Amino acid sequence: MDWLKRNLGSGLVVLLPILVSIFAVRWLYTRLAALPLVDGVQPPVVGVALSIALFVSWVFGIGYLMRTALGTVLAMRLDALMNRVPGLRVVYNASKMAVETAVADSDGLKRPVKIKPWGDLRVTAFDTGHESDEGNPVVFIPTSPNVTSGIVVEVDEEDVIDVDESAEDALTRVLSAGFGDKNGQSNVPGSVFSADDE
Repeated sequence: MDWLKRNLGSGLVVLLPILVSIFAVRWLYTRLAALPLVDGVQPPVVGVALSIALFVSWVFGIGYLMRTALGTVLAMRLDALMNRVPGLRVVYNASKMAVETAVADSDGLKRPVKIKPWGDLRVTAFDTGHESDEGNPVVFIPTSPNVTSGIVVEVDEEDVIDVDESAEDALTRVLSAGFGDKNGQSNVPGSVFSADDE
């Protein structure tokens, strides 16, 4: 029965992400084709391409406007308006910060480090590139397996250990709860990817 479980698990690990990706692409395609502006355009793929082109044009246009003096004033007024609405301001500010972090030119969370919170314990973290008022580094410690949540801590400089690995390797370790290596394979004995089963 073990071989059946391993084969079934291996098949699911390969097929399930593919099926979920296909479903996500199909859902997005259907929504784009049904937009009022392009609804009825034949063939539907032309409507989807037009929707994407219009969206990219809007993004570039607004981005160009925001780099002007007028755009700066409009952005400040929009921020002030959104921050007056209870509840909505939390969502607005969180999403704005997430986008700013994602598109920032700085190395931000791209440099993985290890920190020593106490004793001989080592924790995978990411250097944010910022410092506290006292001059101490500020790092982000992601939770496992959901790396979009975690804690931001201020640590002493001597407690930050530089590591010789990429951000992808560090994220793989966190996402796999410590069981995955840099090639995405599992190091758990008897798992669906275990070399012992070959």
